[in-house]
Amino acid sequence: MIGGLLNDPTGRALQAALNGLSLRQQIIGNNLANVDTPGYHASEVTFEERLHQAMAEPASHIALVSTNPRHLAGRPALSTEVTRVQATTDSPVRNDGNNVDVDREMARLAETQITYQAMTQLASGRLSLLRTIITEGRR
Repeated sequence: MIGGLLNDPTGRALQAALNGLSLRQQIIGNNLANVDTPGYHASEVTFEERLHQAMAEPASHIALVSTNPRHLAGRPALSTEVTRVQATTDSPVRNDGNNVDVDREMARLAETQITYQAMTQLASGRLSLLRTIITEGRR
């Protein structure tokens, strides 16, 4: 039942953002761990643009999620698979073939942590609102 309550477009967008941010944090950690590894090429996670595009697509391009043929037609389902990991190409390569820039990675890590915290607060607020609706509905 809870899955159905949180399976709206906003909930799926929050889930996709949290998944993307979590993966970004892991990739940044890998990059920082391999800062002295010769030949290592840094990776980065991108998802914001694809998430925005998925949310803006018209209903005709997105399949609906339905568990029963008698269900009413609803809003289109938002795919949470919008995350892409790719090699970083804009960093200069050092003599040992490594292109990890520690300052850039630390700045991206701080930005990712702040954004993740904001997303978790939004998700927590949505759950708190549902909790209030449920408890007030019993009175």
